[in-house]
Amino acid sequence: MISTRDMNVPATGNGEAPPVPSDAAFNSLGIAKAPADTRVVVAMSGGVDSSVTAAVLVEQGYEVIGITLQLYDYGGGRARPGACCAGEDVYDARQVAERLSIPHYVLDYQSRFRAEVIDDFADAYLRGETPIPCIRCNQTVKFRDLLATARDLGAEVLATGHYVRREIGPAGPELHRAADPARDQSYFLFTTTKAQLDPLRFPLGAMASKSATRDLAQRFGLAVAEKPDSQDICFVPDGDYAAVIDKLRPDAVLPGDIVDLGGAVLGRHDGISRYTIGQRRGLGVGGGDALYVVRLEPESRRVVVGPRAALARTRVALYGVNWLGEGDLPKAGFACAVKLRSAQEPVAAVLHGGPEGTAEVVLEEPEHGVAPGQACVFYDGTRVMGGGWIRGAD
Repeated sequence: MISTRDMNVPATGNGEAPPVPSDAAFNSLGIAKAPADTRVVVAMSGGVDSSVTAAVLVEQGYEVIGITLQLYDYGGGRARPGACCAGEDVYDARQVAERLSIPHYVLDYQSRFRAEVIDDFADAYLRGETPIPCIRCNQTVKFRDLLATARDLGAEVLATGHYVRREIGPAGPELHRAADPARDQSYFLFTTTKAQLDPLRFPLGAMASKSATRDLAQRFGLAVAEKPDSQDICFVPDGDYAAVIDKLRPDAVLPGDIVDLGGAVLGRHDGISRYTIGQRRGLGVGGGDALYVVRLEPESRRVVVGPRAALARTRVALYGVNWLGEGDLPKAGFACAVKLRSAQEPVAAVLHGGPEGTAEVVLEEPEHGVAPGQACVFYDGTRVMGGGWIRGAD
């Protein structure tokens, strides 16, 4: 592994891109200079999407540098097929870079990934939340830290293989849903700030389908053309979340009671980290009507269960709100659509901004299974207006 100071790539004196003539023609990335004079860093995960992103930009004549982040060490083992950031991904990214004849560097981000993502993941479950580590990863090491690296290298652009669109609106860059709704990843990028949108590019956002991306990979002769999509979290290679938490926080996973809405004890559990809001299977309490996890109480270590109707929520409290619209976060109410889960279609709501990055979302129709720790993302048509982390709902 190396650091940016070990890279034999010249940067500008102050780490910023040099100015360009105002009358220069814009290239396909919206930079006022020729592609050959435009340095682009591509975040190469070793998957087909980021590999095609690099290949397309090379074909268009840009000066492309590939960077792969080493985020997790499997200790010589291999993740199961389909796991994100699997051990072989670094090798795959290197092979693609050799095929494209571009510089490729591997940066060791394991310590910061552990601090920013893995530890937060474990602690969130112990707080009774359902975390989304992929969003935390995008928010921290993949965008905040990698953008800083791109600037150090004198790059004007950081390009990724995400399926989302960056469009120029009246007030500047905007984030929009991908052209293919089935591939849209905007939910996972709601923490992207206005400042970060300026150098970010997402070349695949306008692709009609994933099959079109794989067709390009075949045309470019990339060995990853048929590689499966990543579906799991890189540090949970076997899909066992509870085992990871047990290992990371062995003294914090404690047993407790499973109770109904009235407090009557129905059974016992081995730790609230094994449960999420809305869960039905694996509760270990049988008989009668179907029961769902309605609430988690970390202080008393109780898992509260009840009928599905008890999950209905219309008001959602948020913190850590990132607003991508014009001006400040609206206080008086902003009619929009929101996604409360990544696989959900946006639903009608009204957003009310609060102090210090807080907000409340009032849903037009009740939603079931709204879980603390998940994200609530705001949309105006296809435009991503921002989002926040769910603190609670009623």
